[in-house]
Amino acid sequence: MALEEITVQLDDKALPPRVAALITDADRRLDDLFESNRNRRVPRFLPSDPVLLYRVLKSLTEQDLPLGHNFCEWGSGFGLGACLASLLGYRSYGLEIEEDLVVLARDLASDHAINVENLCTSYFPEGFGSYSAHGGAELMTPEPVSHWGESNILIPAYEGMDCEIDEIDVFYVYPWPGEQELMHSLFETVAAEGAILIAYYGEQDIAAYRKTIEDE
Repeated sequence: MALEEITVQLDDKALPPRVAALITDADRRLDDLFESNRNRRVPRFLPSDPVLLYRVLKSLTEQDLPLGHNFCEWGSGFGLGACLASLLGYRSYGLEIEEDLVVLARDLASDHAINVENLCTSYFPEGFGSYSAHGGAELMTPEPVSHWGESNILIPAYEGMDCEIDEIDVFYVYPWPGEQELMHSLFETVAAEGAILIAYYGEQDIAAYRKTIEDE
């Protein structure tokens, strides 16, 4: 498998009122979190750029590039990305391992009447993980299972999610420095052929990829 980068054309139109109100409110809540020092309980939380994500996802959606309308945000924090996807018509999930952030994400979605499943779980499916290696973190996968002479890695559904991972059409992640390739590897391993990964790398740097089969 391989990742094929997708060229995305972004517009600079004014955001829809509901989207703008959501982002403004999320920014206010984020400021409150940091001013109260409650962020010390979630020291690895760093928000991405919601306006940029919205414009990228909107462009992909308007071009009808995703195969369907299931969206999953890895490391969702406040769940703002998952909320934006829901407003664009996706069945949306946010995966966050920090319980305090999941509570805040659920409050944000509920207060804006947005349908999102915010789950307190790791974005690594059961049996997967990461380990430190030279050059950055690398993906750890479970042992393949042999069946009729073929060996395949079984990919279980995320706990609490009512669809399989290979039914997710668009993933979104803001990887930590040194974990970019890890997230690419995770996506290549667990996503279905044709699925899309949106990755935000910081400082207005965002990219979209489709999982494809390498030419033999």
